[in-house]
Amino acid sequence: MEALPTLSGRGSILLAGLALAGCIVVPQVQDVYDPDCKLLTRQITLDAAYLVGGFHSCAGDGCVAMLVAAGFVTAASVVVSGSIAIVGNVVYWIELQDRCQRLPVAPAPPPSGASAAK
Repeated sequence: MEALPTLSGRGSILLAGLALAGCIVVPQVQDVYDPDCKLLTRQITLDAAYLVGGFHSCAGDGCVAMLVAAGFVTAASVVVSGSIAIVGNVVYWIELQDRCQRLPVAPAPPPSGASAAK
């Protein structure tokens, strides 16, 4: 049985860079209706956005450096956008809890046999 080929250090960096290159994560604000509270609120989701890059004519170490830089930009956008989404959603949740006008829950009727026994 033949061994599978492995990637060298530069090859794995190049492959990781190609997977991440030109992709950033951006927060998106969406309006959401909560029927229990009868309230329109917001939530933040994360969407991937692809940038058109200039990787058409790169070669050698310069190309590897550009791909590594693109990978760092992608990772940074995930951290920053994720932080924005978490903080924003917590604020929107607190606002929802403050403004929510939930319908009162009707008490359960007593069991039918309990009132007849008295």
